[in-house]
Amino acid sequence: MFARMNVKLALATVVLGMGVCSRLPAMDRWSALSQIESGDDDRAVGAAGEVSRFQIKPELWQRYAPAGSNWAKPDDALSVAKQAMQERCAAFEHTAHRQPTDLEFFILWNAPAQINHPSKTVLGRAERFCNLINLR
Repeated sequence: MFARMNVKLALATVVLGMGVCSRLPAMDRWSALSQIESGDDDRAVGAAGEVSRFQIKPELWQRYAPAGSNWAKPDDALSVAKQAMQERCAAFEHTAHRQPTDLEFFILWNAPAQINHPSKTVLGRAERFCNLINLR
């Protein structure tokens, strides 16, 4: 009898565990972007001078960051990234007459000039971005 109860308990634990694992929370676009671009490293500096967890190009930081902003602060970096993407998404929506998909959002962030014909490298990173967002 105890052996049968232990088997049922073990089976119930596995089934419950599978339910929890299958419901991992999906990431929002900004969390996924931060993960792909820098592994959430607030002090990341790229080879071309990109800064923050979002790897913002220096000219974008200068254009959108208010005086006193610190790219190593997640809220400041997010604010600048959102402003840059607001402009890019608006231009995309004007042309395509719709909002960008998650894949297009990443391409607009990472390589906007490639929006119609992304390279294999950009497309691969965009697919990883989508996988983080659509994690189930």
